[in-house]
Amino acid sequence: MINREIIRNKIVQLTYAYYQNGNKNIDTAEKELFFSLSKAYDLYNYLLMLMVAITKEARKHVEVAQSRARREGTEEPSQKFIFNRFALQLESNKMLSDFVEVQKKTWDDTPEIVRNIYNQIIDSPIYADYMSDEEDNYAADRELWRKIYRTFIQDNEALDAVLEEQSLYWNDDKEIVDTFVLKTIKRFDEKNGAHQELLPEYDNEEDKDFARKLFRASILNANEYQGFMSEASRNWDFSRLAYMDVVIMQIAIAEMMTFPSIPVSVTINEFVDIAKLYSTPRSGGYINGMLDTIARHLIHTGRLLKHMDEPEQRRMN
Repeated sequence: MINREIIRNKIVQLTYAYYQNGNKNIDTAEKELFFSLSKAYDLYNYLLMLMVAITKEARKHVEVAQSRARREGTEEPSQKFIFNRFALQLESNKMLSDFVEVQKKTWDDTPEIVRNIYNQIIDSPIYADYMSDEEDNYAADRELWRKIYRTFIQDNEALDAVLEEQSLYWNDDKEIVDTFVLKTIKRFDEKNGAHQELLPEYDNEEDKDFARKLFRASILNANEYQGFMSEASRNWDFSRLAYMDVVIMQIAIAEMMTFPSIPVSVTINEFVDIAKLYSTPRSGGYINGMLDTIARHLIHTGRLLKHMDEPEQRRMN
């Protein structure tokens, strides 16, 4: 699940923090990097658990409504939502249960946000259409939760605030983790039951190795890479460059120099996007031009054994 987009973002954050902290111990900083990455995976599991928590909240409401209906002799409420097949499969999922057992983390401490999301769901056309639809199968149950997640969980400022209070590591993680939760919902298959596989923390050891090498190269070769920036900035005022921009370009150059299989255009595109996220409004264009100049100079002088793929020049929109 932890892909290179998450890794690059975390390395930018942790490299910047490394220079801001007085105690510059690269081994300690590397441990902090991998802890930060593990927290992104925790968030993935925690958001899956939110769907289970909402289902449990619904169960409480239905039980109360059933008791009232029996006392008053009225029609009992439908149990279709609380017996949603996808939600029940997720609740019984072994990997998710193991996560809860190890992390001891549930939504029980934040019942208000669970209740608020549940209330939004039952007041929505999505819920009304599902409850009235005669189609009753696993695919329809799974599709309901995909719609619920996209509508009530993916862009929910109140939920984001709750998550931010619980972990500072989650400030910038949720947007991309949401995409992995939606991917997981789509992957669920009824026949797999409780043994449905969730996404692994890392798809392979290569990504973990990528994180370690990129982080260390960025810091250990900082003087060399900043020298490249200084050479390339003769037409710009390098001294007035935002420090975050220096860090971003330093890591981008480290990626160019350390990973021969990654095209230059891919590296520049990725770090221009990161600049738009973390730095000033003008940083994207500046970094794009600087990295282009640096890459061409390094290729021309034989220090970078890659080529510039002209048809795939940087995206600026």
